[in-house]
Amino acid sequence: MQITQTNIPEVLVIEPRVFPDERGFFLESFNQKAFDEAVGKHYSFVQDNHSSSTTNILRGLHYQIENAQGKLVRAVVGSIYDVAVDIRKGSPTFGKSAGKILSAENKKQLWIPPGFAHGFYVLSEVADVLYKATDFYSPTHERSIVWNAPELKIGWPTAGKTPIVSGKDAEGDTLSTADLFDYAAFAPERKAETGTDT
Repeated sequence: MQITQTNIPEVLVIEPRVFPDERGFFLESFNQKAFDEAVGKHYSFVQDNHSSSTTNILRGLHYQIENAQGKLVRAVVGSIYDVAVDIRKGSPTFGKSAGKILSAENKKQLWIPPGFAHGFYVLSEVADVLYKATDFYSPTHERSIVWNAPELKIGWPTAGKTPIVSGKDAEGDTLSTADLFDYAAFAPERKAETGTDT
């Protein structure tokens, strides 16, 4: 697999090696050893999630203030613009976001470590998104930051359309009112040795 850093060094783009032939293709979507080497730490994934959404749906920005989840995200149908936001107070990249297009065609994945909020916007007619999580879903600890929080300045590729969001997401916090993480609890042990995807 090829590992590339985003503008936030801990958020990584993972591209599996694809073996196409006349029957279709084969790829290894996850390898624990290679993943651990890429992120510089061992994470155990305890839950796999699958969401299906139609065009112009925006989900997020979600996180759990306790039982914080790292997420490994990919689109297996359609395409999405996937976003990670650093909400670790004291982090050098606090309040910044990293966004990448993930699609069934490009087969890229985005690693979003614990300590980040996550959301995505659907670019295709339909998108099926799979993601692995490092901790279990905990409804009492679930939090949401509104997708268009002014402090974040996320460049969502909505082409001027107003995204469709859930009632809960529409009432999400801004960065200044949200429950946040402490950087010391989620600082990287070392930076992954990768290329840079700016």
